[in-house]
Amino acid sequence: MTRIIGGVAGGRRLWVPPRGTRPTTDRVRESLFNIVSARRQLTGLAVLDLYAGSGALGLEALSRGAASALFVEADRRTAAVIARNIKALGLPGAVVRRGMVAAVLAAGTSAPVDLVLADPPYDVGTADIDAVLAALSAHGWVRQGTVAVVERPVTGAPLAWPEGWTRWPERVYGDTRLELAEWC
Repeated sequence: MTRIIGGVAGGRRLWVPPRGTRPTTDRVRESLFNIVSARRQLTGLAVLDLYAGSGALGLEALSRGAASALFVEADRRTAAVIARNIKALGLPGAVVRRGMVAAVLAAGTSAPVDLVLADPPYDVGTADIDAVLAALSAHGWVRQGTVAVVERPVTGAPLAWPEGWTRWPERVYGDTRLELAEWC
């Protein structure tokens, strides 16, 4: 069972896609938000949830006070699950954009975000994720102080954060590694 951990929607259950996703565990999600909120106030933040799956990460951020969340998901059925979760929780500021992460990022934005949450499938290669990180800065998605969190398998190669990103200490939870950095 996947649920919202904290904030105004704390304890509420989320629908999850029937297959093809690996929802972030409650323990990892709670730790992720504890790490971020120790350094950043979540209230009022703009969030970008990449490879959104059920939308649990972005919805958790909204529940904890983020002003907006853009959910990027390639699969039509999975994007519909996110929309269903948004409607069920009634949290304002949520938008779902269906498309490949690389294509959405390449289109750019005029509204940079404060927090990037990326939980790519474990079979997405390190080089592909490195390209996503580069696209965030190249196409206007980040501003000074933006924090990015990438959930990866502990067995994968570490990410090569592009110039401009300052790494935070990584965290390991079982077979999951969180890699974090701040845009400076």
